[in-house]
Amino acid sequence: MVPSILRQSIACSRNSDWIKAAVKVSALIPFSTLAPARPTRHCSLHSRIRAGVLAAVLVFGHPRSARAENSLAYEYEDYSEPGGRIGVTTQTTRVDQDLGTDMHVAVSGVVDAIAGATPSGQPAPAGSGQVVLTEEHDYRKAWEADFARQWPGLNVSVGFSRSLEHDYVSNGWSVNTLSDFNRKNTTLLVGLAGTDDNVEEFFTPAWMRKRKTDLIAGVTQLLDPHTSVTLDATWGRSAGFLDDPYKVVQKDIQVLPGIYLPATYSDNRGGSRDKGTLFASLNRDVPGWRGAWEASYRFYADTFGIRAETAELAWFQHLGSGFILEPELRYYQQTAASFYYYNLDATPIFPTRIPDPSGPRYSSDARLSAFNELGYTLKLTWKAADWLQLDASAGGYAQRGTDGVTPQSAYYQALVTTAGLKLSW
Repeated sequence: MVPSILRQSIACSRNSDWIKAAVKVSALIPFSTLAPARPTRHCSLHSRIRAGVLAAVLVFGHPRSARAENSLAYEYEDYSEPGGRIGVTTQTTRVDQDLGTDMHVAVSGVVDAIAGATPSGQPAPAGSGQVVLTEEHDYRKAWEADFARQWPGLNVSVGFSRSLEHDYVSNGWSVNTLSDFNRKNTTLLVGLAGTDDNVEEFFTPAWMRKRKTDLIAGVTQLLDPHTSVTLDATWGRSAGFLDDPYKVVQKDIQVLPGIYLPATYSDNRGGSRDKGTLFASLNRDVPGWRGAWEASYRFYADTFGIRAETAELAWFQHLGSGFILEPELRYYQQTAASFYYYNLDATPIFPTRIPDPSGPRYSSDARLSAFNELGYTLKLTWKAADWLQLDASAGGYAQRGTDGVTPQSAYYQALVTTAGLKLSW
């Protein structure tokens, strides 16, 4: 099950890439290339909204079988952080249509409305545990198109996407293949995706460019009629403007002997980032209970110095009369980026007014700090008729800093609800 926000994790490093780069082969999820939004708003890790959190890279989805269900789907999502912080509403529409017996096309559109306060990166004032917040308001429109072609034993899917905000434009593409062999007991996934983004910055009249490329290879093996296992490996590289233009760092500057005043500077994360993930999942159905479970583990590492682990456990319970209940729990933890500082006062670093990818690197974005996260989701799906499916979900997550320095107010928690319907023909 991939949330609409497309599992904005892998570090909130999951983080500036914000998304699960290895999707389960066995899930046979329709290929998704929803254009990424600027990863700067908030950190609704693994929540279910697309807004501001779709990775700055196309998600590796899985090519849909060319003979698929023709349908029109709509979903409404609400993401809410307490205390007047970030709130996002997202509306998504998707159309799937077969073209003959061996081709399929899918087109999706997304509209996000984003408003609220989010940590700026500045530390809490003396005597306070509340970090400084800044207001965010934006509106995003995105679309994706995917074409899949089925050959004997091979499915190929090609996708394109585009996302527009007032200061961020993203264009993406992807090619994915699924190959079946060993009497269809083994499925091999190979994929390549890329994005070309342009970001408008306040410190220069020119738009800054960011490019990203991702590779995925994975295999799903049917072990017996009730059990399958999936193993995926991914690699990605980002280059160009990788800073968050809405995050700052603070350093006390001496203006007179013994007199210091706080000054803020844009964060500076460098000009490139490599990342990799290893993902494993085990799926098993339990006929006696009319249900199935899935357990998964993901390890993530990048050249920012972040190491992260994610463990998830989900149960799918058939309730009769067309109802399926899906509870899910997940645990996530990460180490800090090598250049994360709560502030720069105790460092020899003297930041520059204009970010310089040649260094030194520094950031006070808590999404790059050491923390853990506990999340949960409960989803109910009802197949009301052959042509009508309804679903609703509720969930949330809470983060806790583990570096002993960054206040808890710098971290994120949220409640996420969704409601959707699908009409099939």
